Amino acid sequence: MTTALLVGTGAVGGRAARQLIETPGIDRVLVTDRRGESSAALQAIMQVEAIEWAPPQALPAGVGVIAVAVPDDEDLAVARCALEHGVPFVSAADDHDAISALLGLDADARSAGVTLAGGCGLAPGLADVLARHAAAALDVVDAVHVARAGVAGPSSATVVRRARSERAVEWRDGSWQDARSAGPELVWFPDPIGALDCELAAGGVDLVVKAMPELSSATFRLAEPPARGVGERLKERITGRSGPEGWGATRVEVHGSRGLVRESIVYGVVERTAVAVGTVLALVAAHLSGASALGAPAPAGVHGAAALVDPVLFLAELGRRGVMAAAFEGVAVA
Repeated sequence: MTTALLVGTGAVGGRAARQLIETPGIDRVLVTDRRGESSAALQAIMQVEAIEWAPPQALPAGVGVIAVAVPDDEDLAVARCALEHGVPFVSAADDHDAISALLGLDADARSAGVTLAGGCGLAPGLADVLARHAAAALDVVDAVHVARAGVAGPSSATVVRRARSERAVEWRDGSWQDARSAGPELVWFPDPIGALDCELAAGGVDLVVKAMPELSSATFRLAEPPARGVGERLKERITGRSGPEGWGATRVEVHGSRGLVRESIVYGVVERTAVAVGTVLALVAAHLSGASALGAPAPAGVHGAAALVDPVLFLAELGRRGVMAAAFEGVAVA
C-alpha cells in the first residue's frame, strides 16, 4: 500500500491530487495546505484525506513519497524533512534560487540514499524530458535551448517576472556565464499561443545541464506573464487563488549531429499550465514511490525529471493522461 503526501492544494496541487488518486498503486493520498479550508475543500470533491501537517513535524505513518506544490520559498523545509525521514520528495518549484538551494542537499541525499526531485513542472520538468528524448535520436548533442510561456497562478507569475528582471546566465563551454543577450527574442510556441517575445533568464536548464554535462550550450527564455485586471487581482487577494488558468507552453530545441550531418530537433507542448505542471508532478511522484515504473529505479541525490524517468515511457503515460507533446516540422534556427 503506497501513501502519497501532497503539500499544497492550489491550482497545481489540485490537479496533482486528481492524477495521484487515478494512479494504480497509489492507495492513499494525504493532502495538507497552510490554509486548512483549502485541503478540506479538496477532500469534499476527491478521494483524498485532509490532514494538518507542516515541517518540522514528524511525517504521518506510512508515507512513501512527498509531492510539493507550494511557493518556491517554502519547499526546502519540506525537502529537509523528507531527507530526515528517508522518504522520496518531488517539487514543482521552478525558481532558480529554490532549485539551487535544493541542489545544496545533493551530497546529504546521496549519503542517505534518498531521491529528491526538483523543478518537476512544465519547464523545467517536462522540457527536460523532451530534451533527453531528442538527444537519444542524435549521436552528438551540442546545445539545448528551452523557452516557456504561461504561469500556474499568482506565485508562479511573481517568480517569472522576477526571473525576467534579474541577471540572466547561460551554460557555455563548461561553465555558467552571464548571458549574451541583445534583448527579447521572438519565440514561436504551438498554437493557440503562437509567437511571443521571450527574455533570457537564469535557471530553467540547471537540471538539464546536470543530467547532460556534455552540453556546450544551454539557455532558458521566459515570456512575460499576461497582465491581470484590477478585479482579478482583488479576487486573488481575497480568495488566495488565481482566476481561470491560462494556457502555457514550452518549446525545446536540441542541436547536434547524426553521423556527419548537423541536425536540430524541436519539440513543443501546449496545455493549461496548472494541468501540465500538476500532471508532471504526480507522475514523477508515482515513479519515485514505486507505484509506476516509468524508468529505472531512481538514483539517490538531487535530480530533475530528465535524470529520473525514461522519456518514452514518461511521455506515453503523459499523453495517456491528456498532455501531449509534438514535434515541430521544418528547420530550427539556432
